[in-house]
Amino acid sequence: MNIGNILGIILFAISALCIAFAIKSMVGKYKNKGRGLTLAVIGGVAALFFVIVPFSLHTVDTGEVAVVKHLGEARTVRTAGTYFDFWLTNTYDLYDSKVQNQDISTQAYSKDAQTMDIIMTVQYQIDSSKAVEIAKKYGSLETLGNRIQSVSIEKAKSVLSSYSAMTIIETRATISPEVEMTIKNAIDENYYVNIVAVVLTNIDFSDAFELTVENKMIAEQEKLKAEYEKETAIVNAEKELEVAKLEAQAKIAQAEADAKSQVLAAEAEAEAIKLKSIEVARALGFTISETATTDKDGNAAIEYAIDFTGKSADEIKLITDYIKYIEYLSKWDGKLPTVYTSEGGASIIIPQP
Repeated sequence: MNIGNILGIILFAISALCIAFAIKSMVGKYKNKGRGLTLAVIGGVAALFFVIVPFSLHTVDTGEVAVVKHLGEARTVRTAGTYFDFWLTNTYDLYDSKVQNQDISTQAYSKDAQTMDIIMTVQYQIDSSKAVEIAKKYGSLETLGNRIQSVSIEKAKSVLSSYSAMTIIETRATISPEVEMTIKNAIDENYYVNIVAVVLTNIDFSDAFELTVENKMIAEQEKLKAEYEKETAIVNAEKELEVAKLEAQAKIAQAEADAKSQVLAAEAEAEAIKLKSIEVARALGFTISETATTDKDGNAAIEYAIDFTGKSADEIKLITDYIKYIEYLSKWDGKLPTVYTSEGGASIIIPQP
């Protein structure tokens, strides 16, 4: 209850009581015309004040502004507070100066003619200092709100129509700020409001288009999965190939090492046989010559040579047979030779080592 209502009640009560007592004083058992007249005057003055004062006290609450109209003409703005303006000549139109939320639902089309239902929220706040201009140009906040809604719908449709439906779906987060900026630029100082925010809260396409998009996304996911599996298979194959290469290289290296080992063994064995043949030849009285040499690694060595001069074929064969016999003994496993007898004689078969 504001102060005007309280004063109205008080003045009405004073006026009613004074008039009642005045009537009683003038027509009652104890007549007193002077007192009755005085009470009547007081009651009349209270009634006059009741008619003028309470209705001329205007309260503007916080979050509101009032446009004062003098005989219908908007003249001034009142902010929060209590004011006295004669009610017969001045009226107050209250405007909400807080941030307004306007929810807008409409239909729009994309660049590729796909239908969409959009819902957006436009938040705006009037410029309190321009309340008189709003009253003169638009008449009321409702008319101003309708105009803001029309402009917002027009600009939102304009932005959305410049993108394909798939682009809108993929870049919705960037389109909403673009819609906001476009609406802010369109609702300029001529509307006497400040656009606080514009948010696209929902965009719905037709069921058929959404099914198409869903199928496309599934296909893309399957494609990505196939590509991933292909890349994984390639990587695994490359790994297996690398392992096979390493194994093959290891086998080659092992084979080369075995071959080299065999060559070295053969060379060692040949050298051993050669030395044995030299010793046998020396034991049988052959002349052995020695020559100092250097091998390929720079190591000193002695080359031996058997002088067969003046020796018969049988003597030379003796050396060969002796060497074979020595080799047989070095490898003999203890088994005796096999002997075959006949009428003409006996044959001895020596087992091969």
